[in-house]
Amino acid sequence: MPLGLVVPSVGESVTEVEIGDWLKQPGDPVRKDEAVVVLETDKATVEIYAPADGTLGRQLKAKGAKVKVGDVVGTLETDGTPAAPAQPAATPAATPAAPAAPAGPPQAATAPSARPANEPRVMPAAARAAAQAGLKAEEIPGTGPGGRVLKEDVQRALEAKTAPLAPEPSPAPVSVAPPAPAPAAVAAGREEEVVPMSLIRRKIAERLLQAQNTMALLTTFNEADMTAVMALRAQHQEAFQARYQIKLGLMSFFVKATIEALKEVPALNAEIRGTDIVYRNYFDIGVAIGGGRGLVVPVLRHAERLSFAEIERAIADFARRARENKLRPDELVGGTFTLTNGGVYGSLLSTPLINPPQSGVLGMHAIQDRPVARDGQVVIRPMMYLALTYDHRLVDGREAVTFLRRVKELIENPARMLLEV
Repeated sequence: MPLGLVVPSVGESVTEVEIGDWLKQPGDPVRKDEAVVVLETDKATVEIYAPADGTLGRQLKAKGAKVKVGDVVGTLETDGTPAAPAQPAATPAATPAAPAAPAGPPQAATAPSARPANEPRVMPAAARAAAQAGLKAEEIPGTGPGGRVLKEDVQRALEAKTAPLAPEPSPAPVSVAPPAPAPAAVAAGREEEVVPMSLIRRKIAERLLQAQNTMALLTTFNEADMTAVMALRAQHQEAFQARYQIKLGLMSFFVKATIEALKEVPALNAEIRGTDIVYRNYFDIGVAIGGGRGLVVPVLRHAERLSFAEIERAIADFARRARENKLRPDELVGGTFTLTNGGVYGSLLSTPLINPPQSGVLGMHAIQDRPVARDGQVVIRPMMYLALTYDHRLVDGREAVTFLRRVKELIENPARMLLEV
């Protein structure tokens, strides 16, 4: 009995999603609760799971198609017996296609009907290669599992198509033959691949343009001496890790310092809503993380209530699930301020962009040993550049500089965060 694969609800504000990758092809066995297809929203990716054991029947929506919550995108055959023979039947169909049909009339009669029943299984790479070569992928015999057409099959078909062309120029002057392969060699090195932008990437582009077009963005810079924080981490790292099973990183220090600075400069924790300013007495800190499909900003809810260990655990969990595209849409909305650390990629200095409708973002950068003046002498210290981008419509320069200096003071003397001075 076929079951429908239905698009689930993925968030209060999300009504339309886009079909991503199909993880299973028609005829593939599927276990209950196994992911079958990936759905992309403008915030995250979600998966549709099989409601029961069976085999994938039909893919009703192709990759890139727009669907709404509640739409059926495919079918699952829960009765394994009819679906199982359909896959082997496709393989003999490719074999009798070349010879005549006298051998085994009953089998031959069934084989052609099995091919149309299951749509041609053409792998995406093979489809692109066939389109570039001007070939019809469905007419190419497949050698993959279940008769699937692979990229190698397309290449073989292209070679077979161009092979007869070599003898034809032979009656003509021999000098004409050598130039023919030359353009092919040049063209092979200048291939292009057109890939549609994912919903996440389109949303990132839209929000970055929104920030630049609707806000009065300004960035102020400072630098922090990381000596005290690095010494504190080295002193307590072993005990911290033994107790909490997580490393003591830098982000927890910056989250704590940011919250204390936001308490002193509340405008950076506010937003403009129409003609009103909305001040918040809570701190939902977004942490920018490079995910599998682009930059995402999961939010630490009520970060002011979290300990150092809880912050480190939450960020590590966000990073792991971002790589696996497992973040939930509700975890990516509602932040009041954002931290972004370009230093993990080696960035020395940058001007981060605000995540609307927030009013500020703090950019952290790589730690680098630099000569600095201390007590009238030049010493080498581990230094980090800090960059605060803020919405000048709401935040004045004095407030922005005050915020950044407060963060610098707390990082250079982290004991002050515990004493709240």
